Amino acid sequence: MKSQNQIQHLVYALITVAITVPAFVFYSLYVIEGDTLMQATGSASVLQALGCQGGVYMFGGYLPLWLVVAVELVCAYVLAVFMGSPLAFRLASRKFDPRRNHPMIFESAIITSTVCLMCPSMSLLADVFYYPYHEGFDVFTLLCRWFRLVCYNLPFAYFSQMFFIQPFVRFAIRRIFPSNIARRNERNASKTVKPTDEAEAIADVIIREDEIAAAN
Repeated sequence: MKSQNQIQHLVYALITVAITVPAFVFYSLYVIEGDTLMQATGSASVLQALGCQGGVYMFGGYLPLWLVVAVELVCAYVLAVFMGSPLAFRLASRKFDPRRNHPMIFESAIITSTVCLMCPSMSLLADVFYYPYHEGFDVFTLLCRWFRLVCYNLPFAYFSQMFFIQPFVRFAIRRIFPSNIARRNERNASKTVKPTDEAEAIADVIIREDEIAAAN
């Protein structure tokens, strides 16, 4: 069971970052920096601007867009697996139980905790990746740019995870790991057992959603 939970944990993180990272790259390039890029290159579109400057500025040079997405995806996946998801589950579980509270309450607590952990972490990495090293390095400038990125990214991260990404991930997990959810339901049939990891918590949220839907 533990090995199945670990596999589910890895798949859950992979699906999440596979959606989140491209969305954030698009958000950063088009929404935050789009006008600046087009004005600096005299281009009519962001893609044309990236072509004119030779790619996306990263690590003091210009890299292809696909490589930028790949680098951020690897970093986000490692952070999610080893820090974001486990700590978010522990924080949410200190106050809420998905088998006793409404599933949306626990899910909202998980999402809020995850965003509060992952958004500053990934924003700091992005600040290091995209810092204009050709202008010289200053730690106070780095910190100011980091704070600016967090202010830009936090609302987008929270609302996209709450209303789009995590509902889709739960839908995918329901389809990919039905046996895990069924085993968890059987385990709770005689006595409600508080989840010990994120995989069990997700299963409990899905089970409670089904119970509420059936009752209505």
